[in-house]
Amino acid sequence: MSVNPMAYEAQFFGFTPQTCMLRIYIAFQDYLFEMMLVVESVILKKLDGFPGCKISPFQIRKSTEKFLLFMKEHFDKLFSKMEEVLLQLVLNIPKNVLLPEDKVHEQYPYSKEQFQALQDEIHQLQKQYRAEASAGQALRAELEEQKAVRAELEKILQWFDGLENTCREHGTGNFKESFAFLTRNSKKLQDVLKDVEEKSKKIKKHDQLL
Repeated sequence: MSVNPMAYEAQFFGFTPQTCMLRIYIAFQDYLFEMMLVVESVILKKLDGFPGCKISPFQIRKSTEKFLLFMKEHFDKLFSKMEEVLLQLVLNIPKNVLLPEDKVHEQYPYSKEQFQALQDEIHQLQKQYRAEASAGQALRAELEEQKAVRAELEKILQWFDGLENTCREHGTGNFKESFAFLTRNSKKLQDVLKDVEEKSKKIKKHDQLL
């Protein structure tokens, strides 16, 4: 079998020429084996018509195998020549022939150096794309964070607006007065809480004594 990959021929035919030749070889070989079995069966039937014949079926089989080996050796030699002819004259695409899908290479030829330069440019563009994609992702994350901060600031502003309205209702207009008002009320709440805790402790002690 030929060791030439014949990739261009495989592109045109849809299969490698070597594969085609291998299938032809197997088909011929199978046919040869089948024919030898037929010949053997015919010989055995003919021998049945000669009573007292000393030739046994085993001897017929040995002779058939020898003849098959002889035929196979000659077949391999003939097939090798046939394969060479078919691969060179039938299944071969001449060097000056271009397939329709490769006509573009004839119109726009380029050297190995130009191809390598194009590959390098593609790799560079891919790196830039990945860098821009990463930067875009980081920007989107930052925008999401800014949205969360803005929402918290809006809550704080709403709280200050509510605080300002409450202070106005109690007659305190500016921030200093409002802060003093909150401090006084906070102190009152702390005193009430402390008083409640002390009363709670007294009640617990009283319950324990009972």
